Amino acid sequence: MYKIISYKQILLLFLVAFYLTIIPSYGQQSQEATITIDSTLVNVPVIVSDRQGRYISGLKQQDFVLYDNQVKQPIAFFDAAQEPLNVAILLDTSKSTRFVLEDIKSAASTFLTQLRAKDKAMIVTFDFDVQFLTPLTGNQSQLERAIQQAYIGEYPGTKLHDAVEETVKELKQANGRKAIVLLTDGKDHGSYLEADELIDHVVESNTLIYTIFFETGENFRNRNGRWDQPFPDSRRDRRNNPFSRFPRFPRFPRFQDDFQNRRAERQERKAERQERKNTEARDFLTELAEVTAGRLYNSQVTDLRKTFSLIAEELRNQYTLGFYPDNSDFTDTPHTIKVQVAGKDVVVRARRNYKLLAINKTK
Repeated sequence: MYKIISYKQILLLFLVAFYLTIIPSYGQQSQEATITIDSTLVNVPVIVSDRQGRYISGLKQQDFVLYDNQVKQPIAFFDAAQEPLNVAILLDTSKSTRFVLEDIKSAASTFLTQLRAKDKAMIVTFDFDVQFLTPLTGNQSQLERAIQQAYIGEYPGTKLHDAVEETVKELKQANGRKAIVLLTDGKDHGSYLEADELIDHVVESNTLIYTIFFETGENFRNRNGRWDQPFPDSRRDRRNNPFSRFPRFPRFPRFQDDFQNRRAERQERKAERQERKNTEARDFLTELAEVTAGRLYNSQVTDLRKTFSLIAEELRNQYTLGFYPDNSDFTDTPHTIKVQVAGKDVVVRARRNYKLLAINKTK
């Protein structure tokens, strides 16, 4: 037997279905309209040294003054304890570094000697691709083998920006002090990430970056005295050329002088372009280091071992300050951070800026 439903019951069922459809969507709209701000602690790595570059230890929380957009902030977190290091050593193996790769590998091996038993490191190479040769490990033999196995990439390309970005992401999983030692000529070619985008990312990473600049170019003589030239000396070529015994065409002095002058002008313009590229690369590596409280060093310094010793000492003894930002001052523009040590004539290097992050922000 089938039961007959009246029109009133049908109307009631329709109204119930209608309200069941409208009410959840209304609740969802109300929820999306809210704005919440992520009020997490902002960590600020700080390096303090005297005017001669020597690290200063023993400072207390009350010695520091921290400003956010020129407004003094209470320091909610302070840490000066020595911690194990987590260091990524990045080796530039692109074709532009083919004449200085042995110097780069030697410098990387020298830095390994500064690591202690509880410290960890990883070896990363980059050319047309980025390769993680080791994970974070304290095994010195494994790290040394990875350095010695580094070789020039098969294809053109220097994904410097992408290598730093991927390494920063990898180091986020590590506990303790984190740093990158970047050994490169600073010339990027082929990265997906632009230079300004990389700068924004590393500022938020709490990872100190130390850059070791290796100058490259057509007329650059490396540490072993070899000329960085793509071709051997032409006179030596002629001596080894089996066809050099055949008579040559007569030379005309005027035309020969014109040819040599034009050749000298081309070489001079080429040298100027190369010098400009080296300057731009050095400027970029300087900014990359300074925004993270790191430093740039030139590979031609007298004693790289001493330089690496200073880097390791800074990393072990750095100060870490933390503060909670004012959420009412939310903007998409970076906030400027400034750290001072009251009453002392010292040099302070610290993280420069940060951005407040909005969650579920809708209009």
